Amino acid sequence: MRVASALAARRTEEFVKPGKLVEVRFVRGQSLSLTASRLLALMILAAGGDAWREMPHRMRKADIRRGHKGNERIVDMLEELHRTLFAEDDRSWRGKKATKRFPLIQMSREEVEDEEGVEAGWIEWEFTPDARRLIQESETYAVLNRQAVLGFRSSYALKLYEVGALRIHRRLKVWRCDMAALRAALGIAPDVYKDFAQLRRKVLQTAKAEIDQLAHFRVEWKEVRQGRAVVELEFRFEAKDAPAQVNTVEELERHSTGRRARREETVEEVAVAAPPAAVKALVSRTAERLAPSRPRDEVKVTSFPASSLHYGEAEFLEIGRRSGGGWDVDVIADAYRQSMGERLARLSGSKLVQSWRGFCESYAARRGPAS
Repeated sequence: MRVASALAARRTEEFVKPGKLVEVRFVRGQSLSLTASRLLALMILAAGGDAWREMPHRMRKADIRRGHKGNERIVDMLEELHRTLFAEDDRSWRGKKATKRFPLIQMSREEVEDEEGVEAGWIEWEFTPDARRLIQESETYAVLNRQAVLGFRSSYALKLYEVGALRIHRRLKVWRCDMAALRAALGIAPDVYKDFAQLRRKVLQTAKAEIDQLAHFRVEWKEVRQGRAVVELEFRFEAKDAPAQVNTVEELERHSTGRRARREETVEEVAVAAPPAAVKALVSRTAERLAPSRPRDEVKVTSFPASSLHYGEAEFLEIGRRSGGGWDVDVIADAYRQSMGERLARLSGSKLVQSWRGFCESYAARRGPAS
C-alpha cells in the first residue's frame, strides 16, 4: 500500500495490484468478463493506498465508460462483480483443510440522477472484509499500466498479464501450474476448450500476442506432458529491452483501431503528399491551443543524464536500484547509453522512463542478481 500511494502521488499510468488479489482464484465455473475485470482494476487504481481500509471509495462514471454515452454497461459490470465468487485454501473450525469462497465487493452505490458536466455521475463502493484482508496481507505486488489494462481485448490475456507483472521482478520469473490451476487462475470454464489444442490456440496464443504487444515484458511457455496429454505448463516472463519498451509505449499511445493489424504486420502503408507550409503552421498552432495542461506535479523528464546517475535525475537512480538486480547503476547506465546510441537523444518523458526501466530489468535478467 505504501508503493500504491507513492505511484498515485506521481500521477503516472502505473498502479499497484496486491499479489494476493492477483493470485486469488475463481470459483469453479465462474469468471469475470473482460469489462468487469477492467472495472475491478480501475477500482483498485482509484482506491490506491487506502484499498485496505474499511471505507467507501469513489470514481467517476466517465472514467469507466471510455467514450460510451450510456451507463447500462456500468450497471452490468457492478452486478457481475457482486455475484462473482473467488476461492482460497483455508482451514475449517475443526482445523481441517477447507475452501473459502467470498466476493470482493460488498456494497456499491451508483448515482442515477441526470446531471450535466464533466464530473457528472459517480459510483461508490466498499471492498469486503476478505478482500481488505488479502490486500493488507500481501507482501508482493504487481505494477500494472492503466493503458495496457484498458487495451487488452481478451480477459485471459489481462489475467495472464497480471500474473506476469507479479513475477517479472522476482529472481525466478516462472509460473508453473497444472491444468486445473490454470483454469482456476484465468477463469476458463470447465466445459470450454476441453481439447488442449483449442486451449492453446484460443487462450494461450491469443494472450501471448496481446501481452507481447502491450506489456513491458514478453511471455513464453513450456508444455509438460505425461504420455500424449499436457499435464503442466511452465510460463516464463522476460523483460523487454530498451527499443522494444519504446515501441510498447508508442503502441499504447496509439488508437486501438488497427492494433491487431499492426500486431500481425498486415497494415498497408499509404503515401500521402506533404501539406503546404501554411497548413502545417495552422495545425501546429491549433494543437498547441487544444493541448491539455499537465499537472504541476507530473514527472517531467527531458533527457537521460550524461554523467553519473548519483548526480542526475533521482528517478533514474531509484529505477536503477529497484530494477537493476543489485548491479552498479552507473554500469547499467553506460550499457544503456551504448545500446540506445543516437535514439537516446530523441526520447523524453514517459517513453524515456519506460525505456530505462525495461533496460534495467533485462540487464538484471540476462546477468542474474549481483553477487
